[in-house]
Amino acid sequence: MHASMQEIARGAAAVAFAASALFALPAHSESYPSKPIKIVVPFAAGGAVDVVARVVGQRVAEQVNQAVIVDNKPGGHANIGADFVAKSPPDGYTLLLGANGLAANMTLHKNIPFDTLRDFAPVAGVGYAPLVFVVPAGSPAKTLQEFIAMARAKPGAFTYGTAAAGGSGHLATELLKSEAGFDALHVPYKGGAPALTDLMGDRISFMLINPLEAAPHVKSGRLRALAVSSSKRLALLPDVPTSKEAGVPNFEATVWWGFLAPAKTPAETVTRLQNEILKALDNDAVRDKLVSQGAVVEPMDATRFGNFLKSEIEKWAAVIRSAKITEE
Repeated sequence: MHASMQEIARGAAAVAFAASALFALPAHSESYPSKPIKIVVPFAAGGAVDVVARVVGQRVAEQVNQAVIVDNKPGGHANIGADFVAKSPPDGYTLLLGANGLAANMTLHKNIPFDTLRDFAPVAGVGYAPLVFVVPAGSPAKTLQEFIAMARAKPGAFTYGTAAAGGSGHLATELLKSEAGFDALHVPYKGGAPALTDLMGDRISFMLINPLEAAPHVKSGRLRALAVSSSKRLALLPDVPTSKEAGVPNFEATVWWGFLAPAKTPAETVTRLQNEILKALDNDAVRDKLVSQGAVVEPMDATRFGNFLKSEIEKWAAVIRSAKITEE
């Protein structure tokens, strides 16, 4: 079907108007952001960090009227994506959505190609998801205290699985062992799915995993959740006690997320990004989506997130050294 001459004329007039408006703008009036913003996720698509990036990024895009592109750069315990951002131009157009590894890897890896505190400018914290302590449905332990008593009675008889050596589940379990005074053998897997399969098959004793992975199996009755490792109960699993309620008051281990820019990004650009991200996190639809994924939305401005990052580096450095965890 051919367009009418009238439609063609209207289209030409619109293009001409847009072009004239474009050229009429003086160069100095161009303000940030004037082109798409890239969020680098140092993990594969589909995981929790990727979901957070897409939910928040979509809202920020609507607010600033620019595209926000999520770029997955997995590998190297999340160091590949982080290093890419650290070495990107400090212009506010390339951001990193960092997670726990950004803190732990500083101690865990000997030849890390960047320094988390020196090479990044904190922008904003998003929130966290507490890890969930789960056992097979057939486990005799009905509470965390019962499990700890069993483990203390039989040192070395219990095993725990993780998605990777040196990951959040591994470090959190070592912290719990230290706080609660029991021992268990670490069984690292290549990913969370095979570890969960073995847990549900009673081939390992317990796991600390993120709530999004835990919830479906807890609700179906294949796993029993004994505690969430945070100071408040989780909306996704409201009947599961906190670690403090379960008798281990000093145990807190979460998967957290926060945005960072390359160091030397102009302060006014960091502030603009911070404000847009905090505004997005204040949106009900954004909050609802994140909560439905097992997240606790707890926004932090750049200063607070920077201080949090320093404390996380110190916390996990102590755990890694005490448990003699090495990169594998």
